[in-house]
Amino acid sequence: MKAIVGLGNPGSEYAGTRHNVGFAVVDDLARRWNAKLTKWRTIADRAVVQDREVVLVKPRTYMNDSGRAILAVTTFFKIPPQDVLVVVDEVQLPLGKLRIRRSGSAGGHNGLKSIIEHIGQDFPRLRIGVDRGHPDWDLSDRVLSRFPPEEQPIVDVAVTRAADAVEAFLSDGLQVAMNRFNAAGEHLQPEI
Repeated sequence: MKAIVGLGNPGSEYAGTRHNVGFAVVDDLARRWNAKLTKWRTIADRAVVQDREVVLVKPRTYMNDSGRAILAVTTFFKIPPQDVLVVVDEVQLPLGKLRIRRSGSAGGHNGLKSIIEHIGQDFPRLRIGVDRGHPDWDLSDRVLSRFPPEEQPIVDVAVTRAADAVEAFLSDGLQVAMNRFNAAGEHLQPEI
């Protein structure tokens, strides 16, 4: 069993924000696989997809406490950290760029910091570039902002491509997914 965890904040006020692209990827996978995410305890929405031996997870604990939800899910399903792929926004990447890593630091991301505190840092992560914007902008305001209309097509392609990367991780393994989706210079521009 593997876990695919999309990070974000619960509630309609956060839907469509930069911080919630992880949720969007899990929602896309649930749609593709015809899986229904349901409330699990008070800490997560989840769907067990038996034919893929995977559990989809959207923590309900808010971004900064994501680790508590992930620890509960991984303990319950007996999933080791290396089989937990965390999908997360990344302000240090250009809009739409994907980066998959086997493990690493939090890189300043509070959701990843919480996960590392609860299960360690040896879990793979798929970062989706949401663009930092101007260096003078407040970072917390930036990640809680919605994408403007001109960026939305790029985000939509990035979410689809990230879901493809998750499927590659599940079917072909982490190294293949890294080789395919970490291609240098590959930005996700919509075809217009």
